[in-house]
Amino acid sequence: MPSRGYTTQEYSKHPFLLSSEEVISHLQTNDETGISLNKAQDAQKIYGPNKLEGEGVVKWYSVLLKQVSNAMILVLVLAMALSYGVTDYIEGGVITAVILLNVAIGFYQEFQAEKKMVPSFHLETPPSRLTSFEPQDSLRALSSPSAAVLRDGHIETIPSAEVVPGDIVQVKTGDTIPADLRLIEAMNLECDEKILTGEAIPVAKDLKVDFPNNNELETGIGDRLNMAYSSSTVTKGRGRGVVVFTGMYTEIGRIAASMQGKKRKPNRSLSRRKGGPMQPAKGVLLRIWDGVGEFLGLTVGTPLQRKLSKLAYILFGCALLLAIIVFGVNKFNVTNEVAIYAISTESLVAVLTITMVVGMTQMRKRRVVIRQLSALEALGGVTNICSDKTGTLTLGQMITRKAWLPGVGMYSVNNAEEAADPTKGSVTLGPAPDFAKEKEKDKKPFDRDAPAVSWDVSNEKNAMAEKEEAMTPTSSDSTGIPLITAELQEFLQSTALCNLAAVRLDKEKNEWQAIGDPTEIALQVFAHRFQLGKKTLQEQHGWTQLAEYPFDSSIKRMSVIYREGEKENTHIFCKGAVERIIDLCTTIGTGPNQRTVTPEVKEEVLEQMTRLAQQGLRVMAIAQRQYSAYDGQVEIPREDIEKDLTLLGLAGLYDPPRLETKDAVRECATAGIKVHMLTGDHPSTAEAIAKEVGIIPTNRASLPHSVATSLVKAASEFDAMTEDEIDALPTLPLVIARCAPSTKTRMIAALHRRRAFCAMTGDGVNDAPSLQAADVGIAMGLAGSDVAKGASDIVLTDDNFASIVNAIEEGRRMFDNIQKFILHLLTSNVAEVILLIVGLGFQDEAGFSVFPLSPLQILWINMLTSSFPAFGLGREKPSYDIMRRPPHKSKHGVFTGQVIVDMIVYGTIMGTCTLLTFVIIIYGPGNADLGVDCNRYYSESCNT
Repeated sequence: MPSRGYTTQEYSKHPFLLSSEEVISHLQTNDETGISLNKAQDAQKIYGPNKLEGEGVVKWYSVLLKQVSNAMILVLVLAMALSYGVTDYIEGGVITAVILLNVAIGFYQEFQAEKKMVPSFHLETPPSRLTSFEPQDSLRALSSPSAAVLRDGHIETIPSAEVVPGDIVQVKTGDTIPADLRLIEAMNLECDEKILTGEAIPVAKDLKVDFPNNNELETGIGDRLNMAYSSSTVTKGRGRGVVVFTGMYTEIGRIAASMQGKKRKPNRSLSRRKGGPMQPAKGVLLRIWDGVGEFLGLTVGTPLQRKLSKLAYILFGCALLLAIIVFGVNKFNVTNEVAIYAISTESLVAVLTITMVVGMTQMRKRRVVIRQLSALEALGGVTNICSDKTGTLTLGQMITRKAWLPGVGMYSVNNAEEAADPTKGSVTLGPAPDFAKEKEKDKKPFDRDAPAVSWDVSNEKNAMAEKEEAMTPTSSDSTGIPLITAELQEFLQSTALCNLAAVRLDKEKNEWQAIGDPTEIALQVFAHRFQLGKKTLQEQHGWTQLAEYPFDSSIKRMSVIYREGEKENTHIFCKGAVERIIDLCTTIGTGPNQRTVTPEVKEEVLEQMTRLAQQGLRVMAIAQRQYSAYDGQVEIPREDIEKDLTLLGLAGLYDPPRLETKDAVRECATAGIKVHMLTGDHPSTAEAIAKEVGIIPTNRASLPHSVATSLVKAASEFDAMTEDEIDALPTLPLVIARCAPSTKTRMIAALHRRRAFCAMTGDGVNDAPSLQAADVGIAMGLAGSDVAKGASDIVLTDDNFASIVNAIEEGRRMFDNIQKFILHLLTSNVAEVILLIVGLGFQDEAGFSVFPLSPLQILWINMLTSSFPAFGLGREKPSYDIMRRPPHKSKHGVFTGQVIVDMIVYGTIMGTCTLLTFVIIIYGPGNADLGVDCNRYYSESCNT
């Protein structure tokens, strides 16, 4: 990671584990005056500029070179050279045309795919100047252009590239963090760190957070609340911090570094200390072997690409062997006809390329953009999908799913597809959970054979029936929405008015739009479901705001004061963390359901909170109190306002799964594909979502203990394991929470060690390294970052997880069809070889072998007679059971035992029949007259 010539940026412990005083002392800076200009210049020379290093933009000629440098084309080039060398210009010309056609089509398709990615970023650059891009370029585009730093006691705005370790940086709402900061001051500071963690909810910073006995691995990026990270944005508040890492040493820099260069395989080191005295020689030989294998296409690419590369070289080897045999039979009198024995793969390459292009076009109709032709067939062999949660399996937005009102019951929102649309989904009212019955129910075994593999339909239906029965509305109006009771109205008033978010219907576009914090949007939309949104309450019910006490991250609550119409008394509405609100309440519930807060009542509330949190919900408490007359002219201390409250209820919010996700996961299970969720979210939330979409069983008690404990792990636990310990697990985790980018790449490496062929889906910057490391990288097109798109092989234009299933189905269809037309074409080649080899025994009066087929006839068969049926086979529709069978084994690829046997048997039959036809004609009507030198010239003696 260190830049060449610059000093390493390191500490005794990671800065988030050190106090601000220890960090300031280590960097020899001052939190009141900052560093001097001279020291900043010296630090610039020591640590280098604060920018990301990259490998440069990929030019158009790089895409072109990629098309030329593959085994099939190399073999065709050799065959072309052989044809021209023996003056067979017809064969050479046809092969040249095939090469040019194949390279042109491949270059056009991949270059067009690259250009489709361009418009979403680098807005200041004309598209005409953007030939292609690398993920590192998008990473650099994320960085802040300037920074406000404290130097010599004065605030200066400087380019972010000039920021150095030790600088004191000030940030405020809307700023982009210029470098990794150890915060020394935070006032309601919240940062959007989605680019690093993948989570949509802004992170509230807390300087008082303590990490007792923790290390860097045990505490994920999202939990380091005293740090602010480069390229994240400030969504609320302000703060100050000391720069601790710049450039490639930042967290975003680590991601960039992991995406640059190539990681060497084991035993490639040149150090004697690592492998003994012979290690340098061994390392050099293995590196040479890797280089040759990569150049020939034998060690890189998809399994099908490697198999076809081997096929190309085998066919070319056979061609050389046949040519030598022909030379020998003809006493090394070389003629141009010998080129027909170079059984080239010109038709195979053309059919394969056109089939890929047709598949690419089909996938665009199914909202999938293929950036690399090879990725499409690779999808057919996928055995595992490693998916991000936020924005991929889920909507990436917050929705109020549960609302518990004391004495009333539990309101539930179901099938809510759009976070900002209050008209989507349904609301039901049921009794609050009986914890004693729930605990008894959890003891019942859940009958599943294995997680995400098979399902007990009857048990599932029973569970759904029980759930539907529990959620049956007790009363509702004509719209199906539960009737608004007095308790519900007070709850909705508080959630709508103690809220800064705005929700509106754009009538021109006929779509709902929301502005504000995701949490407040979720609460505001819930109120809109009952026609009691903030705007409605203010305009139609006469509510007027008098004062606001903004959300403070140190006390985790917000309050507002409102007056209803001309009434003298006012109302205080409050929301915040349950444990902070309940301590301020003297009663819970309203009307006949109101109770005084006692230790037992408080325990009941906390138990409801725990229950909701176990379902992966973020729980908010909603409270209110009536207040005396207040004109808004005098500021009242916050502690006098936020007391003697009445708890109206709890709201459970979450990022809901997409409606199609569960069916897509189920279809993957039917197809023998395991889905793994790798997320930066909390373990409880991740586990709840995984259970809801069917990645893991709802009750793991029925599974063996060793399997059950390995299904869900925190990243700190997984990262602390050695490779041997990971390989010893009975099954790799299906859910890993609090993931760092390195966790995802380790998971992919573990899958590779188990011979799995994996796809990785993601949308954030944090997903980019794993997208590159996976066999197939799949990025989200709508919510996906430019970095993720640049690192991927496939982009989903609708961000729909179900589109992955469509892509896999298309990949399997293509694999099946490739197998069909390869069998068709190679059967013809086997028949030609048999015919031409045996044909060497037929000699004319001059003693030269007579070729049963002329070069032009060979080309006619390979390029026309065989190619068009092969094109038809390449466009065959998928079989009915294509997604009901396990993935094909990459070890065999298209050349299974059955295909090889069929190819030899059918080729032998075809060649024998053709040879018999030749013999019958020659020795029947032809009277065994083979003419004179008919291979090169036509004469009357050649008529048979």
